[in-house]
Amino acid sequence: MYDKEVVKKAQAIHAEIYGTEATAVSYAPGRIEVLGNHTDYNAGTTFSCAINMGHCFCISKSDKPGIRLTAGDIKETAEFDPTNNDRLEKKFQWANYVKGVFFYLREYGVEVDGVDCTFLGSIPMGAGLSSSAALEVATAFAALSYAGKELDKNTIGILAQKSENNFAGCNCGLLDQFSSIYGVHHGLIHSDFRTLETYPVKLPDDVVFLMINPHIKHALADSPYNARRISCEKAAAELNALVDYDVSALRDIKFEDFDALKGKIDPEAAQRATHVVGEIYRVEEGVKLLAEGKLPAFGQFLFDSHETSRTAFENSCDELDIVVEAARSAGALGARLSGGGWGGSVVALVHAADAETICDKIIQLCKEKDLEPTAEIIVPSQGAQIIK
Repeated sequence: MYDKEVVKKAQAIHAEIYGTEATAVSYAPGRIEVLGNHTDYNAGTTFSCAINMGHCFCISKSDKPGIRLTAGDIKETAEFDPTNNDRLEKKFQWANYVKGVFFYLREYGVEVDGVDCTFLGSIPMGAGLSSSAALEVATAFAALSYAGKELDKNTIGILAQKSENNFAGCNCGLLDQFSSIYGVHHGLIHSDFRTLETYPVKLPDDVVFLMINPHIKHALADSPYNARRISCEKAAAELNALVDYDVSALRDIKFEDFDALKGKIDPEAAQRATHVVGEIYRVEEGVKLLAEGKLPAFGQFLFDSHETSRTAFENSCDELDIVVEAARSAGALGARLSGGGWGGSVVALVHAADAETICDKIIQLCKEKDLEPTAEIIVPSQGAQIIK
Protein backbone atom coordinates (compact mmCIF):
# COMPACT_ATOMS: atom_id res chain seq x y z
CA MET A 1 0.00 0.00 0.00
CA TYR A 2 1.26 3.48 -0.83
CA ASP A 3 -0.25 6.94 -1.21
CA LYS A 4 -1.27 6.77 -4.85
CA GLU A 5 -2.52 10.35 -4.89
CA VAL A 6 0.81 11.83 -3.80
CA VAL A 7 2.67 9.67 -6.34
CA LYS A 8 0.35 10.85 -9.14
CA LYS A 9 0.75 14.50 -8.13
CA ALA A 10 4.54 14.24 -7.83
CA GLN A 11 4.85 12.81 -11.34
CA ALA A 12 2.60 15.53 -12.74
CA ILE A 13 4.61 18.28 -11.06
CA HIS A 14 7.85 16.77 -12.34
CA ALA A 15 6.53 16.74 -15.91
CA GLU A 16 5.27 20.32 -15.53
CA ILE A 17 8.58 21.68 -14.16
CA TYR A 18 11.02 19.77 -16.36
CA GLY A 19 8.96 19.05 -19.46
CA THR A 20 9.56 15.30 -19.38
CA GLU A 21 8.26 12.27 -17.53
CA ALA A 22 10.25 10.81 -14.65
CA THR A 23 12.07 7.60 -15.50
CA ALA A 24 12.58 6.51 -11.87
CA VAL A 25 9.87 6.96 -9.23
CA SER A 26 9.97 5.76 -5.63
CA TYR A 27 7.83 6.04 -2.52
CA ALA A 28 8.79 5.80 1.16
CA PRO A 29 6.41 6.07 4.12
CA GLY A 30 6.65 8.01 7.34
CA ARG A 31 6.42 6.20 10.63
CA ILE A 32 4.94 6.21 14.08
CA GLU A 33 7.06 5.14 17.00
CA VAL A 34 4.98 2.87 19.22
CA LEU A 35 7.48 2.05 21.97
CA GLY A 36 11.24 2.51 22.34
CA ASN A 37 11.69 6.27 22.59
CA HIS A 38 15.34 7.35 22.15
CA THR A 39 16.51 3.74 22.40
CA ASP A 40 17.93 3.43 18.89
CA TYR A 41 21.17 5.34 19.52
CA ASN A 42 21.49 3.51 22.86
CA ALA A 43 21.78 0.14 21.01
CA GLY A 44 18.30 -0.76 22.21
CA THR A 45 15.12 -2.10 20.65
CA THR A 46 11.97 -0.43 19.35
CA PHE A 47 8.44 -1.02 18.17
CA SER A 48 7.41 1.15 15.23
CA CYS A 49 5.31 0.97 12.11
CA ALA A 50 5.32 2.56 8.68
CA ILE A 51 2.20 4.61 7.99
CA ASN A 52 -0.12 5.35 5.08
CA MET A 53 1.53 8.72 4.38
CA GLY A 54 4.89 9.28 2.76
CA HIS A 55 7.15 10.90 0.16
CA CYS A 56 7.37 10.29 -3.57
CA PHE A 57 10.66 10.99 -5.36
CA CYS A 58 11.01 11.36 -9.15
CA ILE A 59 14.14 11.44 -11.34
CA SER A 60 14.75 12.10 -15.03
CA LYS A 61 17.86 12.82 -17.11
CA SER A 62 18.95 16.46 -17.38
CA ASP A 63 20.80 18.25 -20.16
CA LYS A 64 23.22 19.86 -17.68
CA PRO A 65 25.59 18.56 -14.97
CA GLY A 66 24.67 18.60 -11.31
CA ILE A 67 21.34 17.95 -9.67
CA ARG A 68 18.24 20.10 -9.86
CA LEU A 69 15.77 19.38 -7.07
CA THR A 70 12.22 20.72 -6.87
CA ALA A 71 10.14 20.63 -3.70
CA GLY A 72 6.73 19.92 -5.19
CA ASP A 73 4.68 21.54 -2.44
CA ILE A 74 6.34 24.96 -2.68
CA LYS A 75 7.56 24.74 -6.31
CA GLU A 76 11.08 25.87 -5.33
CA THR A 77 14.14 24.44 -7.06
CA ALA A 78 17.62 24.03 -5.60
CA GLU A 79 20.74 23.09 -7.58
CA PHE A 80 23.80 21.36 -6.19
CA ASP A 81 26.90 19.36 -7.02
CA PRO A 82 26.56 15.83 -5.57
CA THR A 83 30.34 15.43 -5.32
CA ASN A 84 30.90 17.98 -2.54
CA ASN A 85 29.73 17.86 1.07
CA ASP A 86 28.97 21.54 1.55
CA ARG A 87 25.59 22.17 3.13
CA LEU A 88 23.23 24.30 1.11
CA GLU A 89 22.30 27.79 2.25
CA LYS A 90 19.46 28.26 4.73
CA LYS A 91 16.96 29.11 1.98
CA PHE A 92 17.35 25.58 0.63
CA GLN A 93 17.91 23.79 3.93
CA TRP A 94 15.23 21.24 2.96
CA ALA A 95 17.44 20.07 0.09
CA ASN A 96 20.27 18.99 2.40
CA TYR A 97 18.49 15.74 3.28
CA VAL A 98 18.55 14.82 -0.42
CA LYS A 99 22.02 16.13 -1.15
CA GLY A 100 23.48 14.00 1.64
CA VAL A 101 21.97 10.84 0.17
CA PHE A 102 23.39 11.51 -3.31
CA PHE A 103 26.77 12.31 -1.75
CA TYR A 104 26.97 9.13 0.35
CA LEU A 105 25.69 6.87 -2.42
CA ARG A 106 28.94 7.68 -4.20
CA GLU A 107 30.83 5.83 -1.44
CA TYR A 108 29.08 2.66 -2.66
CA GLY A 109 29.87 3.25 -6.32
CA VAL A 110 26.50 4.78 -7.14
CA GLU A 111 27.26 8.02 -8.99
CA VAL A 112 24.15 9.88 -10.08
CA ASP A 113 24.71 13.26 -11.76
CA GLY A 114 23.07 15.30 -14.50
CA VAL A 115 19.52 14.67 -13.28
CA ASP A 116 16.33 16.55 -12.50
CA CYS A 117 14.43 15.54 -9.39
CA THR A 118 11.09 16.30 -7.75
CA PHE A 119 9.70 15.21 -4.41
CA LEU A 120 6.29 15.55 -2.84
CA GLY A 121 4.96 14.23 0.44
CA SER A 122 1.72 13.74 2.33
CA ILE A 123 3.35 13.73 5.79
CA PRO A 124 2.61 16.90 7.78
CA MET A 125 5.92 18.67 8.37
CA GLY A 126 6.88 18.95 12.03
CA ALA A 127 4.33 16.36 13.11
CA GLY A 128 6.93 13.92 14.45
CA LEU A 129 6.12 11.35 11.75
CA SER A 130 9.62 11.30 10.29
CA SER A 131 9.11 13.12 7.03
CA SER A 132 12.88 13.65 6.80
CA ALA A 133 13.71 9.94 6.93
CA ALA A 134 10.96 9.15 4.41
CA LEU A 135 12.50 11.71 2.04
CA GLU A 136 16.00 10.29 2.50
CA VAL A 137 14.84 6.72 1.91
CA ALA A 138 12.73 7.67 -1.12
CA THR A 139 15.74 9.52 -2.56
CA ALA A 140 17.99 6.49 -2.13
CA PHE A 141 15.49 4.07 -3.67
CA ALA A 142 14.89 6.30 -6.70
CA ALA A 143 18.60 7.02 -7.23
CA LEU A 144 19.48 3.33 -7.07
CA SER A 145 16.70 2.50 -9.53
CA TYR A 146 17.83 5.26 -11.90
CA ALA A 147 21.44 4.02 -11.75
CA GLY A 148 20.44 0.37 -12.13
CA LYS A 149 22.22 -0.51 -8.88
CA GLU A 150 21.24 -2.33 -5.69
CA LEU A 151 22.22 -2.00 -2.04
CA ASP A 152 20.94 -4.04 0.89
CA LYS A 153 18.27 -2.38 2.98
CA ASN A 154 20.40 -1.94 6.10
CA THR A 155 23.02 -0.10 4.06
CA ILE A 156 20.36 2.22 2.62
CA GLY A 157 19.15 2.98 6.15
CA ILE A 158 22.67 3.68 7.40
CA LEU A 159 23.56 6.04 4.55
CA ALA A 160 20.22 7.86 4.96
CA GLN A 161 20.95 8.26 8.68
CA LYS A 162 24.44 9.53 7.86
CA SER A 163 22.91 12.12 5.56
CA GLU A 164 20.66 13.40 8.35
CA ASN A 165 23.53 13.43 10.84
CA ASN A 166 26.01 15.27 8.66
CA PHE A 167 23.95 17.31 6.21
CA ALA A 168 20.90 18.20 8.34
CA GLY A 169 22.72 18.38 11.67
CA CYS A 170 20.54 15.97 13.67
CA ASN A 171 22.48 13.17 15.39
CA CYS A 172 19.56 10.72 15.06
CA GLY A 173 19.56 6.96 15.38
CA LEU A 174 18.29 4.49 12.79
CA LEU A 175 14.70 4.05 13.97
CA ASP A 176 13.11 6.37 11.43
CA GLN A 177 14.96 5.07 8.39
CA PHE A 178 14.48 1.40 9.32
CA SER A 179 10.77 1.97 9.95
CA SER A 180 10.36 3.52 6.51
CA ILE A 181 12.27 0.70 4.82
CA TYR A 182 10.96 -2.36 6.67
CA GLY A 183 7.28 -1.45 7.14
CA VAL A 184 4.69 -4.25 6.94
CA HIS A 185 0.95 -4.15 6.40
CA HIS A 186 -0.98 -4.19 9.70
CA GLY A 187 2.07 -5.06 11.74
CA LEU A 188 4.73 -3.57 13.95
CA ILE A 189 8.44 -3.63 13.21
CA HIS A 190 10.64 -4.85 16.06
CA SER A 191 14.12 -3.44 15.45
CA ASP A 192 17.30 -4.29 17.34
CA PHE A 193 19.83 -1.50 16.92
CA ARG A 194 22.78 -3.49 18.14
CA THR A 195 22.42 -6.38 15.70
CA LEU A 196 20.53 -4.27 13.10
CA GLU A 197 17.99 -7.08 12.80
CA THR A 198 14.30 -6.42 12.25
CA TYR A 199 11.28 -8.65 12.25
CA PRO A 200 7.52 -8.10 11.92
CA VAL A 201 5.16 -8.47 14.87
CA LYS A 202 1.51 -9.01 14.02
CA LEU A 203 -1.05 -6.73 15.59
CA PRO A 204 -4.46 -7.98 16.67
CA ASP A 205 -6.91 -7.56 13.79
CA ASP A 206 -9.25 -5.36 15.83
CA VAL A 207 -6.83 -2.56 16.76
CA VAL A 208 -5.62 0.57 14.99
CA PHE A 209 -3.62 3.64 15.91
CA LEU A 210 -4.77 7.23 16.02
CA MET A 211 -2.35 10.01 15.20
CA ILE A 212 -3.30 13.22 17.00
CA ASN A 213 -1.42 16.28 15.82
CA PRO A 214 -1.69 19.44 17.97
CA HIS A 215 0.29 21.29 15.29
CA ILE A 216 3.37 22.22 17.24
CA LYS A 217 6.16 22.71 14.76
CA HIS A 218 9.49 21.20 15.70
CA ALA A 219 12.88 20.45 14.20
CA LEU A 220 15.06 17.95 16.04
CA ALA A 221 18.26 19.62 14.86
CA ASP A 222 17.20 22.74 16.80
CA SER A 223 15.95 20.83 19.87
CA PRO A 224 17.79 19.41 22.93
CA TYR A 225 17.97 16.05 21.08
CA ASN A 226 21.75 16.05 20.75
CA ALA A 227 22.22 17.05 24.41
CA ARG A 228 20.03 14.11 25.50
CA ARG A 229 22.21 11.76 23.51
CA ILE A 230 25.31 13.03 25.31
CA SER A 231 23.60 12.47 28.68
CA CYS A 232 22.79 8.88 27.74
CA GLU A 233 26.39 8.22 26.74
CA LYS A 234 27.58 9.71 30.03
CA ALA A 235 25.21 7.48 32.01
CA ALA A 236 26.44 4.37 30.19
CA ALA A 237 30.09 5.27 30.82
CA GLU A 238 29.54 5.88 34.55
CA LEU A 239 27.46 2.70 34.97
CA ASN A 240 30.18 0.72 33.21
CA ALA A 241 32.56 1.60 36.04
CA LEU A 242 30.13 0.26 38.65
CA VAL A 243 29.35 -3.23 37.34
CA ASP A 244 31.41 -6.31 36.52
CA TYR A 245 30.17 -6.58 32.92
CA ASP A 246 30.55 -4.36 29.88
CA VAL A 247 28.12 -1.46 29.52
CA SER A 248 29.01 0.13 26.20
CA ALA A 249 25.49 1.55 25.82
CA LEU A 250 22.36 1.79 27.99
CA ARG A 251 21.09 -1.38 26.28
CA ASP A 252 23.62 -3.34 28.36
CA ILE A 253 22.67 -2.32 31.90
CA LYS A 254 20.38 -4.81 33.61
CA PHE A 255 17.09 -3.26 34.66
CA GLU A 256 17.55 -4.23 38.32
CA ASP A 257 21.17 -3.02 38.36
CA PHE A 258 20.19 0.36 36.97
CA ASP A 259 17.56 0.75 39.67
CA ALA A 260 20.16 -0.01 42.35
CA LEU A 261 22.95 2.14 40.88
CA LYS A 262 21.22 5.21 39.41
CA GLY A 263 21.80 7.15 42.62
CA LYS A 264 25.57 6.73 42.24
CA ILE A 265 25.97 8.42 38.85
CA ASP A 266 25.55 11.98 37.62
CA PRO A 267 21.99 13.00 38.59
CA GLU A 268 21.04 14.48 35.21
CA ALA A 269 22.47 11.51 33.31
CA ALA A 270 20.60 9.14 35.63
CA GLN A 271 17.36 11.05 35.08
CA ARG A 272 17.63 10.80 31.29
CA ALA A 273 18.68 7.15 31.44
CA THR A 274 15.63 6.27 33.58
CA HIS A 275 13.44 6.83 30.53
CA VAL A 276 15.64 4.94 28.08
CA VAL A 277 16.28 1.92 30.30
CA GLY A 278 12.56 1.76 31.03
CA GLU A 279 11.74 1.93 27.32
CA ILE A 280 14.07 -0.96 26.46
CA TYR A 281 12.37 -3.02 29.19
CA ARG A 282 8.90 -2.07 27.91
CA VAL A 283 9.70 -3.07 24.33
CA GLU A 284 10.95 -6.52 25.31
CA GLU A 285 8.06 -7.15 27.70
CA GLY A 286 5.71 -5.77 25.04
CA VAL A 287 6.73 -8.54 22.63
CA LYS A 288 5.51 -11.07 25.19
CA LEU A 289 2.29 -9.17 25.94
CA LEU A 290 1.30 -9.03 22.27
CA ALA A 291 2.09 -12.72 21.82
CA GLU A 292 -0.16 -13.49 24.80
CA GLY A 293 -2.95 -11.20 23.59
CA LYS A 294 -2.68 -8.93 26.64
CA LEU A 295 -3.61 -5.73 24.83
CA PRO A 296 -4.66 -3.60 27.86
CA ALA A 297 -1.29 -4.25 29.52
CA PHE A 298 0.51 -3.39 26.28
CA GLY A 299 -1.50 -0.16 26.05
CA GLN A 300 -0.54 0.75 29.62
CA PHE A 301 3.09 0.60 28.52
CA LEU A 302 2.33 3.47 26.13
CA PHE A 303 0.99 5.57 29.00
CA ASP A 304 4.02 4.61 31.14
CA SER A 305 6.32 5.60 28.27
CA HIS A 306 4.78 9.05 28.05
CA GLU A 307 5.08 9.55 31.78
CA THR A 308 8.84 9.01 31.79
CA SER A 309 9.13 11.13 28.65
CA ARG A 310 7.44 13.88 30.63
CA THR A 311 9.22 13.52 33.96
CA ALA A 312 12.63 11.94 33.24
CA PHE A 313 13.63 12.69 29.66
CA GLU A 314 11.70 15.96 29.55
CA ASN A 315 11.03 15.72 25.83
CA SER A 316 7.30 16.29 26.08
CA CYS A 317 5.47 19.61 26.26
CA ASP A 318 2.18 20.91 27.67
CA GLU A 319 0.28 20.37 24.43
CA LEU A 320 1.35 16.74 24.08
CA ASP A 321 0.52 16.09 27.74
CA ILE A 322 -2.98 17.49 27.20
CA VAL A 323 -3.51 15.21 24.20
CA VAL A 324 -2.33 12.11 26.08
CA GLU A 325 -4.66 12.83 29.00
CA ALA A 326 -7.51 13.45 26.57
CA ALA A 327 -6.82 10.07 24.96
CA ARG A 328 -6.85 8.39 28.37
CA SER A 329 -10.15 10.07 29.27
CA ALA A 330 -11.66 9.17 25.88
CA GLY A 331 -11.00 5.46 26.41
CA ALA A 332 -7.81 4.81 24.44
CA LEU A 333 -5.92 1.66 25.43
CA GLY A 334 -2.69 3.66 25.50
CA ALA A 335 -1.16 6.91 24.26
CA ARG A 336 2.22 8.60 24.16
CA LEU A 337 4.25 11.13 22.22
CA SER A 338 5.65 9.59 19.07
CA GLY A 339 9.13 10.49 17.91
CA GLY A 340 11.89 12.68 19.24
CA GLY A 341 9.59 14.95 21.21
CA TRP A 342 9.54 18.68 21.96
CA GLY A 343 6.58 18.89 19.62
CA GLY A 344 5.19 16.50 17.06
CA SER A 345 2.24 14.17 17.55
CA VAL A 346 0.67 11.67 19.92
CA VAL A 347 -0.03 8.07 18.97
CA ALA A 348 -2.96 6.30 20.61
CA LEU A 349 -3.86 2.61 20.52
CA VAL A 350 -7.59 1.89 20.19
CA HIS A 351 -9.98 -0.84 19.17
CA ALA A 352 -10.97 -0.34 15.53
CA ALA A 353 -14.68 -0.28 16.36
CA ASP A 354 -14.12 2.60 18.79
CA ALA A 355 -11.69 4.60 16.67
CA GLU A 356 -13.99 7.30 15.32
CA THR A 357 -15.81 7.81 18.65
CA ILE A 358 -12.54 8.09 20.59
CA CYS A 359 -11.07 10.35 17.90
CA ASP A 360 -14.00 12.78 18.19
CA LYS A 361 -13.84 12.72 21.98
CA ILE A 362 -10.11 13.49 22.03
CA ILE A 363 -10.61 16.48 19.75
CA GLN A 364 -13.49 17.73 21.90
CA LEU A 365 -11.48 17.44 25.14
CA CYS A 366 -8.48 19.18 23.57
CA LYS A 367 -10.62 22.06 22.33
CA GLU A 368 -11.76 22.57 25.91
CA LYS A 369 -8.06 23.17 26.68
CA ASP A 370 -7.70 25.66 23.79
CA LEU A 371 -5.99 23.24 21.41
CA GLU A 372 -7.11 22.67 17.82
CA PRO A 373 -5.69 19.25 16.96
CA THR A 374 -6.36 17.11 13.94
CA ALA A 375 -6.57 13.34 14.14
CA GLU A 376 -6.32 10.51 11.66
CA ILE A 377 -6.66 6.76 11.79
CA ILE A 378 -3.28 5.27 10.94
CA VAL A 379 -2.96 2.14 8.85
CA PRO A 380 0.33 0.27 9.44
CA SER A 381 1.69 0.01 5.92
CA GLN A 382 4.27 -1.50 3.60
CA GLY A 383 7.77 -0.03 3.52
CA ALA A 384 9.62 1.82 0.75
CA GLN A 385 9.23 0.66 -2.81
CA ILE A 386 10.02 1.43 -6.44
CA ILE A 387 6.94 2.62 -8.31
CA LYS A 388 8.54 3.01 -11.75
